[in-house]
Amino acid sequence: MTTIGFIGLGNMGRPMVANLIKAGHEVRSFDILADARNRAEELGATIAINAAEAVLECDVAITMLPAGQDVRDVYIDHIIDQVRVGTLLIDSSTIDVETAREVIRKADERGLMMIDAPVSGGIGGAEAGSLTFMCGGAKEAFDKAKPILETMGKNIFHAGDSGAGQAVKACNNLMLAIQMISVCEGFSLAKKLDLDVQRLFDIVSTATSQCWSLTSYCPVPGPVSTSPANRDYAAGFTVAMMLKDLKIAQEAAKLSGAHIPLGTLATEIYETFAEDGGDRLDFSAIYRQIGGS
Repeated sequence: MTTIGFIGLGNMGRPMVANLIKAGHEVRSFDILADARNRAEELGATIAINAAEAVLECDVAITMLPAGQDVRDVYIDHIIDQVRVGTLLIDSSTIDVETAREVIRKADERGLMMIDAPVSGGIGGAEAGSLTFMCGGAKEAFDKAKPILETMGKNIFHAGDSGAGQAVKACNNLMLAIQMISVCEGFSLAKKLDLDVQRLFDIVSTATSQCWSLTSYCPVPGPVSTSPANRDYAAGFTVAMMLKDLKIAQEAAKLSGAHIPLGTLATEIYETFAEDGGDRLDFSAIYRQIGGS
């Protein structure tokens, strides 16, 4: 049994904690929100009075936090100088590459092993323990973290040095956002052309436009029974979260000199939808913005 300190008990963190507990680990957790703490306690987690207490005397510290500034503050103010030497640090938040590298550098200065390990798979993947982890950091740290990550995910990848996990996540969600918009535009055009939605899906899902946004997460009701489109776009991954990731990709492109015109346009489309009140809907609800319904 490993003693794990887990900070950040939101929609993703809570089911990740549940899977760690199911695997037999002792989890000491903390979140700034009382309701999140209470729900984690119901799962069997021990609740700490603050972030520092959650990671004190732990073998592993894991964080799942909203933004880069949160990660910087929690690690620099509450974790790096509090944990014992030998504690493994894993940040599964989705943040900018530079912050990830900065925090890992601070951990390394104290002789701590740390990886950035953002995830893909959404709430459903977190609940099922089938997340994909994209990890950056030293190979030794990754190898030590992998058995822990395997209790929460199905696909565990070492992407490269510190920050590489965040870089992969930015590229992945940039592509995902663009693909989702393209699928929405195709179905929107099909509607204008009086095509049957199911017949269109059956054909194009075997043709060259096949992609995850079409076959696993179809943005129109009907063809894929498990997609949010059949639940009035109740979120698995919100518009707000997609917009956050697109802005991270935009910043990475700016710093690296990459040219991503479709990414820029996708950011504008999602930003408009969020400002119009769609921020809490699933990101596939962008179909409504494009004109599907």
